[in-house]
Amino acid sequence: MTKKLKEKWQEAVRAVLPIIGIVLLLCFGAAPISPSILLCFLMGAVLLIVGMMFFTLGAEVAMTPMGERVGTSLTKSKKLWVVICLSFLLGFIITISEPDLQVLAQQVPAVPNMVLILSVACGVGVFLVVAFLRMLIGIALPPLLLIFYIFIFVLAFFVPEDFLSVAFDSGGVTTGPMTVPFIMALGIGISSIRSDRHAADDSFGLVALCSIGPILAVMILGMIYNPQEAAYMPPVIPEIENSAQLWRLFAVELPTYMKEIAVSLLPIFLFFLVFQLLVLKLSKRTLMKIIVGLVYTFIGLVLFLTGVNVGFMPAGNYLGQVIAGLKYPWMLIPIAMVMGYFIVKAEPAVYVLNKQVEEITDGAISAKAMGLGLSIGVAVSLGIAMIRVLTGISILWFLIPGYSLALGISFFVPKIYTAIAFDSGGVASGPMTAAFLLPLAQGACVTLGGNIVTDAFGVVAMVAMTPLITIQVMGLYARIMNSRNSVKTDVEQPVYGIDMLDDDAIIEL
Repeated sequence: MTKKLKEKWQEAVRAVLPIIGIVLLLCFGAAPISPSILLCFLMGAVLLIVGMMFFTLGAEVAMTPMGERVGTSLTKSKKLWVVICLSFLLGFIITISEPDLQVLAQQVPAVPNMVLILSVACGVGVFLVVAFLRMLIGIALPPLLLIFYIFIFVLAFFVPEDFLSVAFDSGGVTTGPMTVPFIMALGIGISSIRSDRHAADDSFGLVALCSIGPILAVMILGMIYNPQEAAYMPPVIPEIENSAQLWRLFAVELPTYMKEIAVSLLPIFLFFLVFQLLVLKLSKRTLMKIIVGLVYTFIGLVLFLTGVNVGFMPAGNYLGQVIAGLKYPWMLIPIAMVMGYFIVKAEPAVYVLNKQVEEITDGAISAKAMGLGLSIGVAVSLGIAMIRVLTGISILWFLIPGYSLALGISFFVPKIYTAIAFDSGGVASGPMTAAFLLPLAQGACVTLGGNIVTDAFGVVAMVAMTPLITIQVMGLYARIMNSRNSVKTDVEQPVYGIDMLDDDAIIEL
C-alpha cells in the first residue's frame, strides 16, 4: 500500500504543479495579489495534492470494484422491473451524494435548495435507467443523444435567460468526483456480462446520458419558478496576519467538509452493504479492502474540497479581478486557456476516466492521448468562456453550434469514441473548474461590469462541451489512419480467398 501511495503522490504532484507554477508567475508578474491570498492558495495546493493522492487510491480500491460488482449483479437479474427500480434508486442516491450539487443549489435563486437537489437527483435517476436499458437492449448512443439534445435546445428558448447558463452548468457539475467512478464502473460491470463485439463500446456512455437529466430538470424548474434575478455571493477574500490565523482558516472549514462527505458517502455505502448481504456475498477480506478504500476516498475528498474551496476559490476570483483590470483585458483569454490546459489534469474524476479508457480498450486509447485531448478541449472552452465574459454574447451562440458539430461527428466515428467523448464532457467539468475557473470568470465579470449570471456562469457548460469535439476528432483521425493502413496492406500483400484459387494450386501454410 505504501508503494501505491507513493505512486499516487507523484501523479498528484505532476497534475497540480503546473497550476501552481502558472499562478505564481502571474502573482510575481502581471497580476500581483496580496500575501494573504497567496498563502491561502499555497496551503490549498498542499491539501489538494494530498487529497488527490488519497482519493485516486480510494477510487481504485473501493469505488470502482463496488460499481463493477453492482453493475454485474444488476445485469444478471432477469426481472426488468428490478433493474429499472434499482437503476433509478442508484442514480438518485449517487446524485444526492455529489458534493458539487450543494454548491450549485446555493447559486440558484428563487428555488429552495432541497427542491433543486431532489429534482436534479430524479433527472439523473431517470436517465441512468435510460442508459441501463440502452446497454441491455443494444441501442446506438448517437441517435439517442441527438434526440435528447434537440429537445434540450428547443426547450432552451422557453427558459428565462438568467437561468439558462446555470441549467447547462448543472449537467457538468452533477457528474463530479463522487458520481463518475461509481457510474463508470457500473457500465463496465454491465458490459462484462455481454459477450457480443459491441460490449466494450457500450461500457461507456452512462455519464453522457446522466449529464442530460440535470439540464432538463433545472430547465423545467426555471420555467416553473421563473426567477427574475440571481443573487451572487462572491467568495470572501481572506486577510491573514500570521501563520496561526492561516491554520485556523482551514481548520474551521475541515469539520464542515468532513460532515458533507460523510453524508455523501453514507447512502452509497449502505446501498452496497444491502447488496452485499442479499446478493454479492463477498469474502471478508474483499469487503475489508473496499471499506479501507472508502476511508481513503473520504480523507481524499475532505482534503481536496477544503483546499479547493478555501484556498483556490478566493485566489481565482481575485486573479480574475486583477487580470480584467489590466491595460489589455483581452489577456484574460490566453491566460485562461493556459490555465484550462493544465487544470483539467488536476480533476480527480479525469484520472478515473483516463485509466478506465486505457484498460477497457487494451491500450488502444492511451491515458496520455485522452489527457491531451481533454486538455486541448478545456483550453479552447476557457478561451470561449472568457470571450463571453468580455463581450456578453449569449451562451446559446456557442452551445448550439458546438453540440451540433459534436453530434454530427458522432455518426462518422467508431462508437466507442462517441461514448468516451460524451462521458469526458461531464468528467472534465469537476470541482477544480467550479472552484477556480468559475470564480476567475466571476471576478473578471465584476471588474468589467458585466452580468454575473448570464456572462460568468456557463464556464462549466463550455468545459463540458469542447471535449466532445476533440475526443471524437481523435477517433476520426484514428479511423482515417486505420483505413489508409489497411489499403496499403491490401496493395502490398493481396489476399485471395480459397475459392479463387485453381484446383491444382499449392497452398503454403
